[in-house]
Amino acid sequence: MKYKTNGTCSTMIDLEVDGDIIRSVAFTNGCNGNLQGISSLVRGMKIDDAINKLKGIKCGFKNTSCPDQLARALEAYKTGNID
Repeated sequence: MKYKTNGTCSTMIDLEVDGDIIRSVAFTNGCNGNLQGISSLVRGMKIDDAINKLKGIKCGFKNTSCPDQLARALEAYKTGNID
């Protein structure tokens, strides 16, 4: 599934989820090394655990961040607002 981010340097998140487990995450644009690290850390994690750890993280003076956008994408997936 694809999630268009808002307010971050990354512009898109590609997610692969199996049930309630995150199988893979890939960000388009953004800070490559950091985003690879986040993707690696959440691989195999339960969706709710990732949301709880990442939701609300801010980047500098922005009201969001790439980790926060990932949490929002996962919430949208859970509520059926993205495929």
